[in-house]
Amino acid sequence: MAMKKLKLFIVFLLLVISNVAHSALSIEGTYQGKNLYVQNPMDDEGFGYCATKVTVNGDIMPGGTGSGAFEIDFGLFNIALGEPVFIVIEHHDGCKPKILNPEVLLPRSTFNVLSIAIKDNKLKWETNNEKGKLPYVVEQYRWNKWVNVGEVEGVGTAGNNKYEFTIIPHSGENVFRVVQVDHSGEKRTSDQVKFNSNLPAVEKSPAIVKDAIQFTANGAAIETRYEIYDAYGNIVKKGVGSSVNCSNLLKGVYYINFDNTNEKFVKK
Repeated sequence: MAMKKLKLFIVFLLLVISNVAHSALSIEGTYQGKNLYVQNPMDDEGFGYCATKVTVNGDIMPGGTGSGAFEIDFGLFNIALGEPVFIVIEHHDGCKPKILNPEVLLPRSTFNVLSIAIKDNKLKWETNNEKGKLPYVVEQYRWNKWVNVGEVEGVGTAGNNKYEFTIIPHSGENVFRVVQVDHSGEKRTSDQVKFNSNLPAVEKSPAIVKDAIQFTANGAAIETRYEIYDAYGNIVKKGVGSSVNCSNLLKGVYYINFDNTNEKFVKK
């Protein structure tokens, strides 16, 4: 009889627990030295506050959530700058806490370039003071503008980090740099690094195009980066190669950037 009562009590307890509905709100990012602030409304029954528990990287936040607003203080968890964080806010169904400043967990571009150089067609740079993973965009100055030629994922830690990227030079003077853009939209750039290539100048043919454009240097086919624009400034083709298929272009005037120069041509 006692065992039967115990079983009934356990079933009743499970039913009570199952009727207390909970949900969870989560956010992850990188600790940037600032705390999160949470707006915590009353629960749907009006007897308490919405949030019930907060964990940071699996550890329960001390102090509880019994107020209309609370702060998630990362200093309580001994989290270092640039360290990943994962926050879970458990709350009642029918209501939802609101994180007021989620942007403080987004990585910021803070890198310092210790050195940057080009050797054997490789751009190499060393940095420190990174706070969160952001890609480094490699840019090359050509055709009177900065052109994105590739990306390298940043390590995101404060110590010294080394990177390299294989470049495709053009004839004459080459100029490269690395940049980062964080959530603010502001572009942070390294110093420029320059070197003179001994590659021969690339020539394009024919002047009036029917099916294809060929790129040559000293009479031999050669690959080069190119962009083709129509008369209205819309880009219609881009890539790297020793030829460009133009059979699908409409008749008219076009502009082409290649090697370190730009020209006009007619598609017939």
